[in-house]
Amino acid sequence: MTPRTAGFNSIDYADAHPITLMATDIYMFIGGGSAGTAGGIKVTTAMVLLAAMAAEFRGRSATTVGHRTVPKSVVRQAMTVAAAGIGAVTAGVATLRICDPQFTADQVNFEVISAFATTGLSTGITADLSTPSQLALCLLMYLGRVGPFTLVAALALRNVSRRFDYPTERPFIG
Repeated sequence: MTPRTAGFNSIDYADAHPITLMATDIYMFIGGGSAGTAGGIKVTTAMVLLAAMAAEFRGRSATTVGHRTVPKSVVRQAMTVAAAGIGAVTAGVATLRICDPQFTADQVNFEVISAFATTGLSTGITADLSTPSQLALCLLMYLGRVGPFTLVAALALRNVSRRFDYPTERPFIG
């Protein structure tokens, strides 16, 4: 498998089919295991989110995986990390699309997700990008390497308690 944190590719992604690029985007965005050096939001984050969705679809209040309950704080951390990753990638795609509109969406998405996931893969457009786009990719590489880990550490250590609660509101979702 080539979408890993090494920068090695076994195929030329410039010639890859759009579906291949999309599948690789998904693998890169999820990334590797939590204890490893791989980028992305991490496999455990994705699995916690899938388990939480499955619990919600089944109408269950608790998220369970393999006869174990996942604490609500962990589910919230997973949602926060995934949302932050999606936000960073979206901002990166928007930056590249504005600064370098001559490239296709498939190429831009691949470059941005590869930068966020720190895989080192490219469709070959990086050298032709404008300076603001290249700086955006550099920022994404930094965020992708340091961001998820730092965010989870900060969320795990932070527990602010209040002496009061606001009234409960049940908004309609969907």
